[in-house]
Amino acid sequence: MATVPDELKYTKSHEWVRVSEGTATVGITDHAQAELTDVVFVELPVPGRQVKAGEVVAVVESVKTASDIYSPLSGEVVGVNQGVVDNPALVNSEPYGVGWFYQIKLSNADEIKGLLSSEDYTAQIGGP
Repeated sequence: MATVPDELKYTKSHEWVRVSEGTATVGITDHAQAELTDVVFVELPVPGRQVKAGEVVAVVESVKTASDIYSPLSGEVVGVNQGVVDNPALVNSEPYGVGWFYQIKLSNADEIKGLLSSEDYTAQIGGP
């Protein structure tokens, strides 16, 4: 069964969000990386880009497929994880740790209320 940390928020499209002091760190879930299998390429947004919730902001490619990554929240991209660009396997080995994708300075913190809890996400992916 995929790991679903309680302290994070989730999207139906399998992104996770960790919010701290108005900045959200975004990655893909353990379930998503397991479905993709071996990640071989990650394309991240450019810092300074304004993004809207639901907009495609990144791409991840595995040996099996390519998938769009959607922004869970609106705001400005303020950081990207060069580590996953240089070593895409980090997405598979540590999706909630060093395998994160990018950070956004939030423009509308109320959007967080629309994200899934760990319980809701676990139910979505067929957990207990």
